[in-house]
Amino acid sequence: VLEIFPEAKIAIGPPIEDGFYYDFELTRVLTDEDLGAIEARMRDLLKTSTKFECREVTPEEGRRIFADQPYKLELIEDLLSGERDEYGEKVKDAEALKLTVYQHGNFVDLCRGPHVASTEEICPDAFKLLRTSGAYWRGDEHRQMLQRIYGTVWETKQDLEEYLSRLEEAKQRDHRLLGKQLDLFSFSDEVGPGLPLWHPKGALLRHLAEQFSKEAHLLNDYEWVITPHIGKGKLWETSGHLEFFRENMYRPMDIEGDEYFLKPMNCPFHIHIYRSQLRSYRQLPIKFAEFGTVYRYERSGVVSGLTRVRCFTQDDAHIFCTPEQVGDEILKALQFSLYVLRSFGLVDFKAYLATRPEGKSVGTPEEWERAQAVLEQAVRRENLPFEIDEGGGAFYGPKIDLKVCDGLKREWQLSTIQFDFNLPGRFGIEYTGADGQTHTPVMVHRALCGSFERFVGMLIEHYKGDFPLWLAPVQVRLIPIADAHLEYAYKLRAELVARNIRADVDDSNERMQAKIRSSELEKVPFAFIVGGKEMQNGTVSVRSRARGGDLGAMTLEDFMASISTELEAAKPRRLVDV
Repeated sequence: VLEIFPEAKIAIGPPIEDGFYYDFELTRVLTDEDLGAIEARMRDLLKTSTKFECREVTPEEGRRIFADQPYKLELIEDLLSGERDEYGEKVKDAEALKLTVYQHGNFVDLCRGPHVASTEEICPDAFKLLRTSGAYWRGDEHRQMLQRIYGTVWETKQDLEEYLSRLEEAKQRDHRLLGKQLDLFSFSDEVGPGLPLWHPKGALLRHLAEQFSKEAHLLNDYEWVITPHIGKGKLWETSGHLEFFRENMYRPMDIEGDEYFLKPMNCPFHIHIYRSQLRSYRQLPIKFAEFGTVYRYERSGVVSGLTRVRCFTQDDAHIFCTPEQVGDEILKALQFSLYVLRSFGLVDFKAYLATRPEGKSVGTPEEWERAQAVLEQAVRRENLPFEIDEGGGAFYGPKIDLKVCDGLKREWQLSTIQFDFNLPGRFGIEYTGADGQTHTPVMVHRALCGSFERFVGMLIEHYKGDFPLWLAPVQVRLIPIADAHLEYAYKLRAELVARNIRADVDDSNERMQAKIRSSELEKVPFAFIVGGKEMQNGTVSVRSRARGGDLGAMTLEDFMASISTELEAAKPRRLVDV
């Protein structure tokens, strides 16, 4: 890039999952032709035998090397102050405080490394530049807009081709495209970015998912609550959100002289429900659950489809228990989370155990160690692969983050189970123990699917919009061959609806084959073809997406019997007690 644009200013270029990017300040917008030229020049350079050489430099030498690179100079100052590393991320370890540079030919960059030894170790046919995009410096919309070049690199050409094939498959699964194709949701500039509008089929899909989850909660000893969308400023001051989370909250509104905020979280409301009466140890554990819509300020540059929105619904739960109960309750929460997620067809999980962050945190080291041990024991009990996320806990407690791999083996962050050493004390919640004395309960936060908007987006991509029968917004499409068969089709629909089957009738003027094609594109699990023969025999001709096409003629009773096992298996159930 610097050969083609000598005046360019370089920013950061970190490795990311499956590739890398680099940010530049340029005098004009990059074109596809530029990207091709840059890639070709990179390929030429890779054919040379050039070493990557690392050396540590003094602050003065670093400032001299990057004298005409303002973004590098800013990074150096942050690095020396101990605030951020060379990628602009918050520093987590002392080694990041060293100033090191790597040199490749005439190019020198501020970098921690490590690197391969030389260009000979990189296959010239195993990398590709993928796309460009805009990116604000430091992610701050008030600062310079830079141009970001994304690329990917692999061991072999075959590895690259397989990855590019997965990328193409990911495009076809993109929930934003499928959401439009299947008429599930949309966005409007007039409504505002990050504010999804759920269409009837999308709202039904979401309702079905929420209904399953809600019934499963009730069967497993959770109590359902509903809380307001706004709360007084004093509430968020007590909870600590105004101190620690205000930049993610919307501006206050004045109501009769008091400041109110849209809620960013549900926790304080659940605590006030707990506080509404005296509690005894005999009542514990108490588990409050809610699908609570919360509001968080996401910058417009990061808002994306359903995966990053400004208002979203959390399937939140808060468990209040005694210290003696907390081990069992953590395990039950993890088992319940896994059960619900597996019910949606998700089976590939990995846990991340986030430990005490460096610096400011509440609770004693002994409390953190005990809590972390309880979390790890639960993960090991369920035989989940896990990693330790050192320092990744919130200031108020350690947590388990449960990530799931979708149909393309991409990780999605879903469930979180988190201790809280902060809110019980802040709000002064208590229970009366067996000794007649008051005690502070242990509080556990549990979000199962996390953001339900994001969860639905993930399901759309996981299934490519081809949902299992129990979750499909339309389960049966009735296709009359001619207008003379419409009355019979509507009669059958009424009978299906009476049997709790979601069905509709294609009464358009299209030919039968076009109607069948439309049903396939909309990924409706079953299509019933009805004509004179079916009317005469009181049957339907059944086509199935999942069972190999044409299943032949059936009565409604035969059809219902053929799907009863599948539908019965999808009903929520009570888990065996731990």
